[in-house]
Amino acid sequence: MPKSVILCVDDETVVLKSLKTQLKEAFGDTYFYEVAEGAEEALELIHELSEDENSIILIVSDWLMPGMKGDEFLTLVHQEFPSIIKIMLTGQADESAIERAKKQANLHQCLYKPWSEEELVASIKSGLAKR
Repeated sequence: MPKSVILCVDDETVVLKSLKTQLKEAFGDTYFYEVAEGAEEALELIHELSEDENSIILIVSDWLMPGMKGDEFLTLVHQEFPSIIKIMLTGQADESAIERAKKQANLHQCLYKPWSEEELVASIKSGLAKR
């Protein structure tokens, strides 16, 4: 049976663990939660999951990652999977990167590190309400 997946992408494992814990507390078994430590790994995972007929419904991605920045990654995702809700999480994205992600990746929201759990959950709920 296909599953609905929320994907978290960040190059810091402590951030990924924190996000996954907060999501499980907020949404329980409603969704499956996957993590990737970079854009390339995330793109592979997205393709694997879609081949298995699972649907990634939302991505929370860091902006500053080695290899590919979050706005580039989310733009690539949007070109192939436009219905995925995209949230960028950053401590240091410049305004032009955020604007680019809004225009080219249909970015739902940008949250700033350190984020609050309430803000994260509210952003995810409002994004999922658009589906």
